[in-house]
Formats: sequence, structure tokens, C-alpha cells
Amino acid sequence: MGFLFLYGAVSFKALLATVLTPMAPLPNQMGPQVPAIPTPDPKALMSGGFALPNVHRATITDRNGQPLALSLPVVQVYANPMEIISAEEAATKIHRVLPDTDLQKLTLRLKQKKQFVYLARNISPTQELAINNLGIPGIYFEQGERRHYPLGRTAAQIMGSVDIDDHGVAGIEKYFDKRLNSDTTPLRLSLDTRVQAAVRDELQAAKDHFRAIGGSAILMDVRSGEILAMVSLPDFDANDFGHAPSDARFNRAVTGMYEPGSTFKLQTAAMALELGYAHIWDRFSTVPIHIGRFTISDLKTDHFAPWLSLPAVMAYSSNPAAAHIALDAGAKRQQDWLKGMGFFSRVPVELPEAGRPIVPSRQNWGHTTVMTVGFGHGVAESPLAIVRGTAATGNGGVLVTPTLVAQSTPSDDQGEPIPQGQRVMSERNSELIRKILRLVVTKGIGKRAESQGYFVGGKTGTAEKIGANGRYLKHVNITAFTGLFPMNHPRYALYVMLDEPHGTAETHGWTTAGWIAAPLFSHIVTRTAPMLGLFPPDPTRAAQIEASLAMPMNPSVPRGARPLGPGNDPGALPPHPHHPPPSQTPAL
Repeated sequence: MGFLFLYGAVSFKALLATVLTPMAPLPNQMGPQVPAIPTPDPKALMSGGFALPNVHRATITDRNGQPLALSLPVVQVYANPMEIISAEEAATKIHRVLPDTDLQKLTLRLKQKKQFVYLARNISPTQELAINNLGIPGIYFEQGERRHYPLGRTAAQIMGSVDIDDHGVAGIEKYFDKRLNSDTTPLRLSLDTRVQAAVRDELQAAKDHFRAIGGSAILMDVRSGEILAMVSLPDFDANDFGHAPSDARFNRAVTGMYEPGSTFKLQTAAMALELGYAHIWDRFSTVPIHIGRFTISDLKTDHFAPWLSLPAVMAYSSNPAAAHIALDAGAKRQQDWLKGMGFFSRVPVELPEAGRPIVPSRQNWGHTTVMTVGFGHGVAESPLAIVRGTAATGNGGVLVTPTLVAQSTPSDDQGEPIPQGQRVMSERNSELIRKILRLVVTKGIGKRAESQGYFVGGKTGTAEKIGANGRYLKHVNITAFTGLFPMNHPRYALYVMLDEPHGTAETHGWTTAGWIAAPLFSHIVTRTAPMLGLFPPDPTRAAQIEASLAMPMNPSVPRGARPLGPGNDPGALPPHPHHPPPSQTPAL
């Protein structure tokens, strides 16, 4: 009777609990194990940001609020094998929910004599719920998050990645690791994903067409230093950082060091004008210079006179003439100039991978080094250093600091942003440089860089690569073009480079920058300028702008000035058909 009473009471209680008056589930009963599906915060979206609840690492966006990196809530599955009744049965059930797992490995882990083993990481909330419903004792869940890069290859080397513990290991993720883990406010970069994608498309097309092994392109605001696009090819999907080859992870824009070639003649000309030891009307010899068993000469000399004026030296890119300009400055002034322009140190940018340039020591900076550096050989610089120096010569003479973080730049009375940085040139000499760079495109070897309506200017640069034996490799080149647009009121600096391109029928087999890099520069300007709010002016206004940028190839000598060079000695050399004597050239 006692047992009958007990069993009757238990049965009655069970009937009440399950049929007559069943209890509702306790609130948040499964909260610790089954989280809610995350949704974006509407307020964050309306303000141009992007944030997800229940994540601790901040989102990274471009300047327009487009997410570049964000963290998604995920779950880790772990087990206590000591509580597992049947390892084989449990492993089989879990494998059905997670088919990507290895059934044999799951079984072995569940048979271990341990109290903690991970079974799977980064599963979705839906998968977590399915495993939980299996009712396997000894299976537990741990909340976590996974970094995701929704645009894949876009700015992959810039973004970098995080490790399994959500700490940055490369790129922006590493540089701002502390900030991203301590402040959930989205980090807004200076990049424009539209411009970034367009630049990458054009660079990839040129790389494929000329069968280059790599390439790089940088587009920077010359007033704020904001980098709107930075591309390095080959690249990779940022979501697969751990499996990407080292060549794809290598950021050619900041880590790669290359001889700048003739793009460095821009610095030689700017130095000559700013320090006052040369003027635009001075002439410099183009006769080959012999130093021991080496000869400094020009690749093509059929259109050269025995001497060239300073603008013509840039327009035709003469190596001997640039060497003479550098010699007039001397080692000390050349070193001081390059150091002041930031070419002797790492470019300050928010990327841990930014490398240091390769420059000779001051003790080894002799006459030969002065000459070779004058036309861009004997030193190795990053593309970002070159584009920074280009911006400084054309933005009015201010050396800005490149940045990947969106800035708020002070403006003048007309609302125009004021360049922020150290003044390295006078505005007058910066204006002369702009006219010279425009001349390179209108009448010099950079004609293929022209982009109608945008008044581009710039400088070609072709440098032979150095082989394993330390000697230059003939016809294995780095081809580059650095420039500004629009030249009447510079807003942006652009640098493009292809590594080891091959000549084609349309380039007549040439692998020089005028044939390869200059057209790439033009394509990028034409495609991105409208995205940046720049549009060609009407024909009347365009003619006025072109006239304001005009510079004669051979400027006449002002009255009372004593010019440098053999071309200014009356009767010393006969006139050249392409270069009339000074008396026949208009004044600047």
C-alpha cells in the first residue's frame, strides 16, 4: 500500500506537469547556449557606420561607411569526454550536423581521457541549436566571434587579419588592435571602395596584358594625405589570409623597395629650383658620361640636342643631363634635400609592414652616387614614398603625412582644404614644377598619360632590376609613372607601377614607362576622376587653363641673368632642329 501510494503521487504530479497544468519554459533558459540571431543596429546604419550587437571588436569601414571588416557572433563546440556515454554514437550525430568535420577525428577526440576537447569552431547559431537538440550529455558551447571581410580581395593587404584569439596579426587590424578591441565605434578609413575597385581593375588588366609579375597603384589626396586607393597585385581574399601565398600578402605599395628610375628626376629638378643653383633657362649636357667601365647615357637620343634646358631634361628624361644637375648640387645638398623629403626614413603610415628605404651611407656618397641618384638609381624607395614626394612638389610645397584614416582638413576662406605638413618648397617653385610636369605629358615622353579634360602632369620612370649576382638585368624593368591632376589646381597624386612587364606589338617590344605605365595612369585618371567629383570644363575654360600651364621647351634667358650650360654660350654649338636657339623662344 505504501509503494502504491508513492507511485500514485508521482504519476499524479507527472500528469499535472505535462497534461493538466504544464509549466511555461523559464525565460532565458537557453540563453547561455543558444544566442539570438544578430541584426545590424539601425542607428549605426543611419549614421554611416555598421555595428553588430554582442561583439567586442569594432567594425572597420571606408570613408563612406561601407564595411570592410566586421565581427560576427559564432560558437565553439567543446566536450568533456569523461561524460560521453558512446563516443562513436555522439561523433556520428555531430558529424551529421557538421558534415565538414572529420568523423574519425571526432571519434578519437571524444575517446580521449580528458575533461576538455574542442570539437568545432566558428559554427553558426543554427548549427548550435541543432547540436543542442541532439541531447548528448557532455557537449557544451562557448560564445565567440569571427572576423569577416565582406569585400574579399578589396584592400586585402591593407586590412590584414586577426588570429584565433581575435588579435590583429597584420595590416590595419594589427596597427589598431588595441583601439578595435577597446572601442566598438567603427574605425573609418580614408579609402573609397569605389575608387579602390576601379584602380584594382585597371591595374589587373594592365598586369595581365603585359604579363607582369606584379604591380602597385596609389591614389592620394595631396592636401590631407588621405589615401583613397592603395592596390598591390597579386592579392588574395582577406577571409583566407592564413592560406594566401606570401607573394600575395606582400604589400608592394609600402613594403616593396624599388629603384625609382626617372621618377626621381622630379626631385632633382625640384631641388635645383628650390635651392637656386639652377633655373629653367639653364642648359645641361646630354653627352654620355664615362665613369670607369660604366657609361651614363640615354636610351634614345635621336631627338636630343647636345644640351637641353631644364624643362626639356624632364620632358625627354635625359640621364646625363640629370646627372649634371645633381653634380651642381653636390652630395651634401642632395642628401639634405632627400632627407627633408622623407626619403631616408620609413614613410609614416598606419601599416606595420611599411619598410625602410635602401640608401647608401653618407661615407659612400661620392660623385658617382650623386649622379646615379640624380636620375633614380642607387637608392630603393617604396611607391608610397614616391607619391608622397610627388604631392609635395605640386601641392604648393608642403610635405603631407600619408594616412589611411579619414581626416578633417582645415579649410581657407573659400572652403578649400589647406595642406597640412612641413613646407619644403616655395609656392612659386611648386608652380614651375607643375608646368614642367604638364610639359612632360603635352610634349614629352609622357604623352600617353594624357587624360582629356583633367590636365594631368607627371614623370615616367623605368629602372632595370638587379639580379642575384648584383648586376642590372637588361630588359627586366620596373616601369612607373607618378603624377598629379588637375595640374592647374592639384587635388590628387597618383602612382602606378608594373613589375617586369613584357613588351607587345603595340609597344614595339619596348618595356619602358612611356609605353606601359603612362597609358595605365591615363586609364585610372579617366575612370576615377568622376568618382572624385572632377569633371572636364567647357572648351573655353579648358583653353584658358591650358594656356596658364604652358611652358616653352627652351625658356629664354632674362635680361641681366648669366645662365649655366654650353647652350648659352654664343656660337659654342650649332642650333638643333628640334631646339631653336634662345633668341627664337618665347619668354616664360
